[in-house]
Amino acid sequence: MSKPSAWDVVQTARDLERPTSQYFIDHIFTDFTEMHGDKLYGDDAAIVGGVGWLGDMPVTVIGQEKGVTLSEKARCNFGSAHPEGYRKSLRLMKQAEKFGRPVVCIVDTQGAFCGVGAEERGMGEAIARNMLELSRLKTPVVSVLIGEGGSGGAIALAVSDRLAMLENSIYTILSPEGFSSILWKEAARAPEAAELMRVTAAEVYDMGLVDDVIPEPEGGAKQNDDGAFAQQVRSYLEEQLAMLTKEPVASLLEKRYQKFRGFGKEYIVRLPQEKRKQASSSLQTLKKRPLTTEK
Repeated sequence: MSKPSAWDVVQTARDLERPTSQYFIDHIFTDFTEMHGDKLYGDDAAIVGGVGWLGDMPVTVIGQEKGVTLSEKARCNFGSAHPEGYRKSLRLMKQAEKFGRPVVCIVDTQGAFCGVGAEERGMGEAIARNMLELSRLKTPVVSVLIGEGGSGGAIALAVSDRLAMLENSIYTILSPEGFSSILWKEAARAPEAAELMRVTAAEVYDMGLVDDVIPEPEGGAKQNDDGAFAQQVRSYLEEQLAMLTKEPVASLLEKRYQKFRGFGKEYIVRLPQEKRKQASSSLQTLKKRPLTTEK
């Protein structure tokens, strides 16, 4: 069987039969209690969050939900969250920190909603605040990218101690159609753009931007498997949290800081000599700030 193209992977990541966050919540966590609202503006169905049990461990679970039926998709805004969705997730993260619960984030969005109302309510600030708070959250964080990981909307739940991608998921700066429209002024060249963007799990892992890739059944994971594939993801979460919960908080935060601090270093090594010197020189001008956990 030939290796699927990047565009094939994009199509699989968008498959209407692909598992959503709710599928994993239903089949992995027990006694899940959903929480609503950001205590500032309202609730957002595109972000499902609450508290449940992973085996005998209480965890906070936050997932981006696309919905399955047409009515569900409309209610969830097709997985594109508003600022109140990200602020709801932040409220749950800080609650998890307060009570010492690990956080599990399930990432699946084409991107944050870009409507006028979302901008008026501070979409940029909401995403940036999530990234800042996750970077210094004093409890373990594991994120799993299950479908589309689009731009800042995905990163807002992906600043974590461990980030895994399902084999047929994608992680992008924007959609291939958007990339194609900007670069060539036509969306029809999206398959070509997908190849250039290096969006697949294998490529993103090769760049060192994710920690693990979780294999899927042939043809991709499906909703209607009675939770069989969810058990594979469950095993991954249990394994990672068993290790992370043993880490002292100071060590956990330092390793998280250094992980993101190191992004790009491997790429610089691969550059031609002259460009490598320029890039290294630029890095040297950045003063390393001491890690702080206080606001």
